[in-house]
Amino acid sequence: MKALRWHGKKDIRCDTAPDPIIEHPRDAIIKVTTCAICGSDLHLFDGFMPGMKHGDIMGHEFMGEVVEVGKDNAALKVGDRVVVPFTIICGECDQCKRGNFSVCERSNRSSEAANKLFGHTTAGLFGYTHLTGGYPGGQAEYVRVPYADKTHIRIPDGLTDEQVLFLGDIFPTGWQAAAQCDIEPTDTVAIWGAGPVGQMTIRSAVLLGARQVVAIDCVPERLEMARAGGATTIDFKNESVLERLRDLTAGKGPEKCIDAVGMESHATRSLDSMYDRAKQAVMLETDRPHVLREMIYVCRPAGTLSVPGVYGGVIDKLPMGASMNKGLTWRMGQTHVNRWTDDLLRRIQEGQIDPSFVITHSVALANGPEMYKTFRDKEDGCIKVILKP
Repeated sequence: MKALRWHGKKDIRCDTAPDPIIEHPRDAIIKVTTCAICGSDLHLFDGFMPGMKHGDIMGHEFMGEVVEVGKDNAALKVGDRVVVPFTIICGECDQCKRGNFSVCERSNRSSEAANKLFGHTTAGLFGYTHLTGGYPGGQAEYVRVPYADKTHIRIPDGLTDEQVLFLGDIFPTGWQAAAQCDIEPTDTVAIWGAGPVGQMTIRSAVLLGARQVVAIDCVPERLEMARAGGATTIDFKNESVLERLRDLTAGKGPEKCIDAVGMESHATRSLDSMYDRAKQAVMLETDRPHVLREMIYVCRPAGTLSVPGVYGGVIDKLPMGASMNKGLTWRMGQTHVNRWTDDLLRRIQEGQIDPSFVITHSVALANGPEMYKTFRDKEDGCIKVILKP
């Protein structure tokens, strides 16, 4: 089969790879009909996440048709159409029973090594380093899905791939980011980052009834899309984020702040961002926490910070004293995808939201390597790329 494979920093190639096979009775093999490049994939492309090996298959946003099922998998049958969440879940451990699927206790077969490096690991993840299990990803013609009787979302007839693909990651990620803010009708919700996750977060905050949603970015196409979704926008290249947010909230700051950026945050005219880049260059800091600092400074006292943006290691100079004295609540983590998908699928079916709005580029799988660069560099108006194997 053909697949997009990692061969080093900034080196993704469309190669031939072995076809997957059933390895466990609960497995299924999926013929991929649509997959996508995620912002988190760029952390691998740019070399910020350890644990990748030459030839690893990329991608954790994918869907398709079941073509083979393990003998103990009674939940699926050949011909079923499914979206596959990026988090691999057993459905049986204590955390899965509590709905905390992103910290499944069984699916990460590399958990011992990951715990030593990060302090604690996630569930197993598709296409996301050997520290999250080393599972081949979904930017391929076929994928083996472990624990497939639980790790799937069955899709009813009448919905296109483009409408439902993002149920596997960015839509529930944006929804969880907003939902864990416990949004009140009087709230201003400020969202740093208007990429794909930020766009889903904007629309989720609107659906959850926020009085005002503010999106912070610097890319014109992203800001335009954010405004179309109901947000007031701040271009951080041309405006002071802190001053503008104070103006929009009568000097009090937003009640809820969401970091939809993560470890590769950018800033202009910022001493702390220059400090982070210098420390990152000599491996004294792994992530750039400019957005986290800014959220602490601007959030209204007793407010909430929600962090769906991915962080991979250690950060420096975080104003924890200000956070503590303000009484801020932090909520973060990888997405508990299956906790949200029944409700989100219903909202798609009812026409409350069509997640396909975020797609700007649809290309063949073979064009994936060049689209990684286009997406990373925000060229050609690129906000979200889907791939067709």
